[in-house]
Amino acid sequence: MPMDQLSPTRLHPRDVLQVGAAGLRTRPLRAVLSALGIAIGIAAMIAVVGISSSSRAELDRTLDALGTNLLTVSPGDTVFGEDATLPREAVEMISRIGPVEQVAALGAIADAHVYRNDRIPQAQSGGISVQAAHLDLLRTVGANIAQGVWLNASTARYPAVVLGATAARRLGIGDAGPDLQVYLGGRWFTVIGILAPVPLADELDAAALIGWPAATAYLAFNERPTTIYTRTTDSAVEAVRAVLAATANPEAPNEVKVSRPSDALAARQATDRAFTGLLLGLGGVALLVGGVGVANTMVISVLERRAEIGLRRSLGATRGQIRLQFLTESLVLSALGGLAGVLAGAAVTALYASTQAWPAVVPLWAMVGGIAATVLVGAIAGLYPAIRAARLSPTEALAAT
Repeated sequence: MPMDQLSPTRLHPRDVLQVGAAGLRTRPLRAVLSALGIAIGIAAMIAVVGISSSSRAELDRTLDALGTNLLTVSPGDTVFGEDATLPREAVEMISRIGPVEQVAALGAIADAHVYRNDRIPQAQSGGISVQAAHLDLLRTVGANIAQGVWLNASTARYPAVVLGATAARRLGIGDAGPDLQVYLGGRWFTVIGILAPVPLADELDAAALIGWPAATAYLAFNERPTTIYTRTTDSAVEAVRAVLAATANPEAPNEVKVSRPSDALAARQATDRAFTGLLLGLGGVALLVGGVGVANTMVISVLERRAEIGLRRSLGATRGQIRLQFLTESLVLSALGGLAGVLAGAAVTALYASTQAWPAVVPLWAMVGGIAATVLVGAIAGLYPAIRAARLSPTEALAAT
C-alpha cells in the first residue's frame, strides 16, 4: 500500500489516559504543587457553599420546630412622633380573632432595673430589661427553661423572677434556686428559673421576667402590654396579620406595628447569602490562580519534553495525538486537584457544622459544579501548551535536544 494512503492508528481512550498521565508520574512534585492551586480554590468554594447550605438547613430545622405562624404586636409612634401605647384590653381583643390559637404578652417596666446585689451603682444596669410576663408566654413563643422552673399562678404573685439566657450570663448567675436572689426594682426577687435562648423572641434573652400581678403590686406596673405574641393557624397567618393592628388598637391602628419573627430570621439568612457571594468570588480568584499554575506547568512540560515529542512524531504520532496527549495531561492534573478540593471542602463543611451542631449539607450541584469548573480550567490552561507541542516538527524537536 502506498505510504500516502496509510492512516494513523487511532488511540484507545484508555491509551490516551495512560499517555497523558505518564507526564505527571515522571514529575510528581510539580504535578502535586500545580494541582494544589486548583484544590485550594475548589475547596474554598465548596466549603463556603457547604457552610452556607448547612446554616440554611439549620434555620429551616429551627423554623420547622418553632413554627412560622408567630406574629408580634407592639406599639409604634403617634402622628406627633411620640411613643404610642397599646390598650390594656389588646390581648383580650386579639384572642377573639377566630384563627388565633395562643396569645401572651410582655409589659416593659421602664423604671425598674435588676442588679446582682444592692451595692452595684444604679447606672450599671447591664442593659437588662424588666418585663411583666403572662404565664402562657413560654408556650406561645416556643421557649424552654434551661434551669429551674417557669412562673405559675402562685409565684407570679410574689417576688419571683425568671432570667433570660443573656441576662443570667451578665449577672453571673448559672443556676436557679430558692436561696438565689437579685436586686430588682429596689427589692429582692428570688431567681426561680433561667431560660434557654429564644430564637423567635431574642428580646427575652436579655430580660428579667416577673409575674403580671407581682409587677402591679411591687413595681407600680400600669398593666399596658408592650409586646403581644400571637400564634395562629398556619393557613391564616397573612389574614390575621392584616387585621391585628386594627384589633389591638381600633382607635389608632396606624400606631401599631405587626411583625413576623421568622421573617427577621430569613432576612438575616439573606444577609449571610450576600457575604457568601463575596467568599465565592474569592474562591474563584484562587481557582483562577490555580489555573495559571497548571498552564505554567504545561508550558514548561512542553519545553522539557521536546525530545519525547520529536521521537513520538518520528514514530508516526500525528499532531492531533500530540495535542490530545498534552490536553489530557492538563485535564487529569486539574481533575485530580478538583477532586481533592471537593473532598477537602466537604470535610471542612462537616467539621464546622459539627462544631455548631448543624446538619452538614454539601449540595450535589456544588460538587458536580466544582469538578466541572476544574475540567474547564484544565482545558483552557492546557489548550495553548497542547497546540504548541503539536506544532513542533519531528526534526525541530529532535534538533533542540
